[in-house]
Amino acid sequence: MRGRPGGVRGSGTPASADSGVNGAMNAEELIERNPEKMGGVAVFSGTRVPVEFLFQFLEDDQTLETFLDQFPSVSRAQARGVLGASRDLLLHSRP
Repeated sequence: MRGRPGGVRGSGTPASADSGVNGAMNAEELIERNPEKMGGVAVFSGTRVPVEFLFQFLEDDQTLETFLDQFPSVSRAQARGVLGASRDLLLHSRP
């Protein structure tokens, strides 16, 4: 993965929701990091699906639909929320 999506800390505790994801989902509903779960890799909350997989699918010209079909434990709202948070981080961060 080229960078971390917004809304998470490496501490095992999700960061506060300040990602501007239209208020639909907070950080705890999007991503979690827990050393006891998948070695601390950022995963979609409530799943064991690494967030990086979503970006890999998209980089490989796969669709969001394909990703959701392959990982039914990830909700559409979670996937869109992560994409929105990542977009906001990239567009609103200062170099």
